[in-house]
Amino acid sequence: MRRRIRTLAVAVAAVGVLAAPATQMTPAVAGPSGTVPAATGPSTLPARIAVHFDPTTGQLPENIVWAPDGTAYLTFAAARQVVAVDPAGRTRVLATLPAPADGGVHTPVLGFALTTGIVRTGDGTLYFLYASGDAASTGLYRLTPGQPPRRIAALPATGLPNGLALDPTGRTFYLTDSVLGTISTVPLAGGPARIWSSASALAATGFLGVNGVKVRGGAVWVTNLDQGTLLRIPLRQGRPGAVEVRATGLVGIDDFAFTADGRVVAALNGPNTVVGIDHDGRTRTLLTGADGLQNPTSVAVRGRTVLVASAAYVTATDPNLIVATLRHG
Repeated sequence: MRRRIRTLAVAVAAVGVLAAPATQMTPAVAGPSGTVPAATGPSTLPARIAVHFDPTTGQLPENIVWAPDGTAYLTFAAARQVVAVDPAGRTRVLATLPAPADGGVHTPVLGFALTTGIVRTGDGTLYFLYASGDAASTGLYRLTPGQPPRRIAALPATGLPNGLALDPTGRTFYLTDSVLGTISTVPLAGGPARIWSSASALAATGFLGVNGVKVRGGAVWVTNLDQGTLLRIPLRQGRPGAVEVRATGLVGIDDFAFTADGRVVAALNGPNTVVGIDHDGRTRTLLTGADGLQNPTSVAVRGRTVLVASAAYVTATDPNLIVATLRHG
């Protein structure tokens, strides 16, 4: 497992996306004149590390969803697992995906099989993505309580399915592929995946492109790690409208979440930073490595409380789960 983590660290360092120090990569958004406007919006009170995970067993949290009872459900990327972390910090493994015959070495870009995006529906069913470089196992999975996981949609083994979101109104999943540069849809009940958008704004430019995804306010919102952007794509009777760039300069942006008032809290993986993004695309640093971040991958927000999952992909030191409190000002 240590070898797999080192392999990933080499891959991300080679493209210069995730390995630069945070002090050199403070995100900013240029205004019309080329200057950087001051940001407004949420800022955090002191944060704490709620749970430490074990990198030697592949406990690298990639994505997170928060249940009403306070349980956090995460994907452990390198362990190929879905886990539950209760409010007391106890971790329980719910499912482990079998490794492909080749061990995952043909997984595009990363070279190891991994579980990625995760969604939970109101009945407690979990849905998650698995990227393995293997046509027989790469796809979208359903995990019903008490049952083994079942693949409900096959996805291209040549891609890297990454972000996952559910539009409950349309009963449709939207999922990103960071290698193929696409957003695809899958019905809630399962079935064939269909490419919804392959706009150039989703493409990778050296490492990984479109990444996190959310559905909110009649639009699909996504990030692009390579291009450092937050994008909004209107839903036009189920079809994609023109891509709107809502924020730029977000080096190494991974997944994100919305606050109740529609602002964004986003994880910047390589810079070890979590930022707030206001309605005008202006950013404010909320958390840094000094708060315990170790290559943060994803966030979840409920009220004024934020959970941040750190995978320690490059630091390989302390993957963890951080709890912080937002305030407005």
